[in-house]
Amino acid sequence: MKPSDFDYVKVIGKGSFGKVLLARHRKQGGFYAVKVLQKQMIVKRKEQKHVMVERSVLLKGLQHPFLVGLHFSFQTPNMLYFVLDYVNGGELFYHLQREGSFPEPRATFYAAEIAMALGYLHSLDIVYRDLKPENILLDSDGHVMLTDFGLCKEGVAVGGIMHTFCGTPEYLAPEVLQGHPYSPAVDWWSLGTVLFEMLYGIPPFYSHAKAEMFENILHAPLQLRSGASPAARSLLEGLLDRDVSKRLGESCDVVELQEHPFFASINWDDLLARKVRPPFIPKVTSPCDVSYIDPEFTIQPVPASVSGRCQTGVASEAFPGFSFMNPVDADFL
Repeated sequence: MKPSDFDYVKVIGKGSFGKVLLARHRKQGGFYAVKVLQKQMIVKRKEQKHVMVERSVLLKGLQHPFLVGLHFSFQTPNMLYFVLDYVNGGELFYHLQREGSFPEPRATFYAAEIAMALGYLHSLDIVYRDLKPENILLDSDGHVMLTDFGLCKEGVAVGGIMHTFCGTPEYLAPEVLQGHPYSPAVDWWSLGTVLFEMLYGIPPFYSHAKAEMFENILHAPLQLRSGASPAARSLLEGLLDRDVSKRLGESCDVVELQEHPFFASINWDDLLARKVRPPFIPKVTSPCDVSYIDPEFTIQPVPASVSGRCQTGVASEAFPGFSFMNPVDADFL
């Protein structure tokens, strides 16, 4: 596989190391999201390991209905390419911004699908660590797809400990902020913050001032306004418990959430089989419909460098074993 096997149609996302592009395979005609990363930037920031971890996690995503999967990865002298499922129902972030908050049944459905994806990753000893509405996509049928297009890392010093954070602080568990060792339970805290935002329209400890927000996450009492059901409030209290040993999901992971009354309406087997009808179905007209993708990306021109035709050799030795082809896609060649 090589860059010129694709036509690059639109920019659909960007991060600190590169861009995500909607691309069409020239021979087969299928649409993909191609994440193109600049090797020089990755090497400069010593992120090689992170990129290879992302690749191995993406390989596992193909086995789960709510995780974006990797079809190909390849490299040129200057760039790395991940060819991923293209999901065009929009970020959860986009829909939340548009609608303010969701009715409880809709929030329940999304939280349940996210929980199943996280539980699957945890079963593989993978901690997701970066759950936030920008990383939760809807596919064209309205199902959740977790992705890691964030690409962002932010260094934040708390209590004198330097810790590298992915993503925005609103969704980070207190133990991550404090630089303590952490367990998969950090993901259940983040799910609590996302569920809170779906129900109330704002993350639980939000403040414009970052320092104040850190303070809130570490110490402020959880305030649950009326409007949510008693089961929803009980689930939020369980997920947003600062004491990790008491947090819902800490001892038996996703099973603890599945048994909670908030999810009483969910048939988990049907949910995993994608047999539960999503509460909202995006109105996408075709695979290349980008109407749910933020125009701040789609108005950008596609960079000429991504087609890989004008490259000179640097930095390639830093990514041995990067290239991959999903056996299902082998007939592409």
